[in-house]
Amino acid sequence: MKKNNNQHLQIITDSWQRCRDFGLQHDATPALEKLQSADTQDLLEAHRSLIQITDHAVLPYYDNILNNSPCLILLADSQGQVLNSWGERRFLSTAQNEWFNAGASWHEMSTGTNAIGTALTAGEAVQIQRDEHFLKLHRYMIGSASPIFDVDNELLGVLDISSDIYMPQAHTLGMVRLMSQSIENRLIIDKYHKTNYVLTFNTHYDNLDSQWSGLIVINLEGTIIAFNRRAELLLNHLLRGAHIEHILNCDLSKLQKHGKVSCFKLRMLDKYNLHAKLQEPNTVVAQPLLSVPKVNPNILSMDSELAFDKLQFGDLKIKKAIAQGQKVIEKDIPILIFGETGVGKEVFVKALHRFSVRRTKELVALNCAAIPADLVESELFGYVKGAFTGADSKGSVGLIRKADKGILFLDEIGDMPLNVQGRLLRVLQERKVTPLGSTKSYPVDVKLISATNCNLKTLVAQGHFRKDLFYRVSGLNIELPALKDRQDKQALFNSILSIKSLNPQQAKLAPDIMRLFLRHPWPGNIRQFISVLEVALAMAEEGKIEGWHLPDDFYDDLSIHTVDQPDSDIPYFGSSDNALLESNINPESSLIDEIGPKNSSVGVVCSEVMDTTKACYQQCDRNLSKTAKVLGVSRNTLYKRLRQLGLK
Repeated sequence: MKKNNNQHLQIITDSWQRCRDFGLQHDATPALEKLQSADTQDLLEAHRSLIQITDHAVLPYYDNILNNSPCLILLADSQGQVLNSWGERRFLSTAQNEWFNAGASWHEMSTGTNAIGTALTAGEAVQIQRDEHFLKLHRYMIGSASPIFDVDNELLGVLDISSDIYMPQAHTLGMVRLMSQSIENRLIIDKYHKTNYVLTFNTHYDNLDSQWSGLIVINLEGTIIAFNRRAELLLNHLLRGAHIEHILNCDLSKLQKHGKVSCFKLRMLDKYNLHAKLQEPNTVVAQPLLSVPKVNPNILSMDSELAFDKLQFGDLKIKKAIAQGQKVIEKDIPILIFGETGVGKEVFVKALHRFSVRRTKELVALNCAAIPADLVESELFGYVKGAFTGADSKGSVGLIRKADKGILFLDEIGDMPLNVQGRLLRVLQERKVTPLGSTKSYPVDVKLISATNCNLKTLVAQGHFRKDLFYRVSGLNIELPALKDRQDKQALFNSILSIKSLNPQQAKLAPDIMRLFLRHPWPGNIRQFISVLEVALAMAEEGKIEGWHLPDDFYDDLSIHTVDQPDSDIPYFGSSDNALLESNINPESSLIDEIGPKNSSVGVVCSEVMDTTKACYQQCDRNLSKTAKVLGVSRNTLYKRLRQLGLK
């Protein structure tokens, strides 16, 4: 979420205290710290690649920024030393001009609180108003700066926009963030694109080529080896080292086929429907991605064909929610859906859309927590050409107008910035939307559905959510139950399994596995179940799911849930003949022997797992891939165990 006033004030307060500790005084006129000519040339040579990449990343926005306001764009290194600048200098006096030349330092120690130095120290984007500069010498300007991180997430430099006139604050700060991210994207692509696959994704195909798209680099084995900050923000998921098939709802061979088209739809983490494109390696002979599990082709179309009869199998709360939604969807009543993360709020909304008369029009979704707070307003309401610094020269219609005659779905609405809440309230009241920078309003007819996993009344009491907007969006409140509380779990599990399984042998769970599933607390709800099931199906290949196919964290959750049940009948995994045949390890020590359900607890099993992991790792000459294959676990699980053992 966007930093609130208290967070910003704390950043300024901390910076001013550092300045006092450095011995600076408000009225002081310190000598400009600037490198000698030879040292400056060495500095520029050392950062030649960063300067060139920034030049290419900044220039597309150069005209828009400078046409709207006289300002300077500055690039500095990780020490706050200026590397290059673009833009208008006429607002600077001769003395002020020297501070913006290559080699000049904007470190807080010598320059006091300023956008470049404070962004570097805080490690995040900041905007410093005139009077927030510690030295009066610099209080003629406003600066917005954002750090730049390299492919290893190390601080590389900072990008800054400075001007002596007022510019729209949120958009200027948002713009410099996007520009710094575009630089980071280029650093990632330049390093990895020749020998790896690059997956780009965003919430709408119109924004796919924008600098705020998510970016994931995948090696030939399907492992994620690099990504930008936007990717993790969009997916709200840790990506480093994960296998791409655990993120997608399709196998790698299908993903690779998508690389032949310019844009395609993609389902990620069983929650996000995104638009994507795939860039293949630029090598002369590009090897295919190594696919791990096969996936039922029905998965790709499951969401588009989802109907209410596939959402419920006898649970009374789900039945009630469906009945309420069906009665209200055609009426002028907003719907607010509440439920824990992973219960299927977005899937429920898609079923409502398919049921309604608006199904021929668009269902437009915005995850208020996934898009940078500074951009929510322009993304939602749209803007005209030149509306703000860096605005697209073509303008933007905005999601509300795209949803006209259809459904607008605001997911995680509790994360919507307060200033945007006020504008949304006016749109809902007046049924008209005015793009940023325009005086013209456009009538809109949208069905509003919102969703949240937090208590909006609590946010209202805390001042984070407008009370009047709360009553405007909560016409009908629908609560979706957590998976552990559903009465139809067994039928639900079987239904999902029938969709995900590859053959009839997998389409039915053994009684002991079903008992495990029914007793599990499922803190991640349906999303977690699907993830566990997909891992198990991948481990089982085309065979029947056994206990040892289930991931470790499944048993971790189960052990916590059953810690007060020492006599619990908790089956666990036994040996894998296939894995033994494929290895050169002694079968007596390769894998865990069968553990009887009545003679073991989860704690004992965990101890056995760790002992066997250590022995197998050593017998495989500390080869991670071979060890993971012999144990029948993912590399992520193996890494986790080795860290616990102190071997990594």
